[in-house]
Amino acid sequence: MHLALIPLLLALAAGITMALQGSLNTVLGKVVGLLEATFFVHVIGTAALVALLWFGLGQGSLARYAQAPWYAYLGGILGVAIIYLVQASISKLGVAIATTAIVVGQVSTALLIDHFGLFGLREIPFTWWKLLGLIFLATGAKLMLN
Repeated sequence: MHLALIPLLLALAAGITMALQGSLNTVLGKVVGLLEATFFVHVIGTAALVALLWFGLGQGSLARYAQAPWYAYLGGILGVAIIYLVQASISKLGVAIATTAIVVGQVSTALLIDHFGLFGLREIPFTWWKLLGLIFLATGAKLMLN
């Protein structure tokens, strides 16, 4: 297997997992409420992470937390927003349409982050081909609405 294929397969697995997670969280949200489901998801996720770290499956060091820039910790707040917003959109639009809109939002934002090298990440220039790809992606999203 070509090594460049591995990250693509991991990204594909992440997409599959996100669609499943959004669906399951939405089911929970319909029973207990959106914000309450977001709470349960984070508590259960935290418990799972504690177990994984307890068994030594981490590859880094929690002791280095102070070396990260302050804004790196905003991901936790964004995680709460993501889970809540995914539940809210899936419950109204369905999994396919909501996920398509989510992907359009992700790719649009990712193109900006890449182009400007935000957060210290490597700069990857925006090109007309990427704009065309984004247009096709958004067109596909529009077609999903029909």
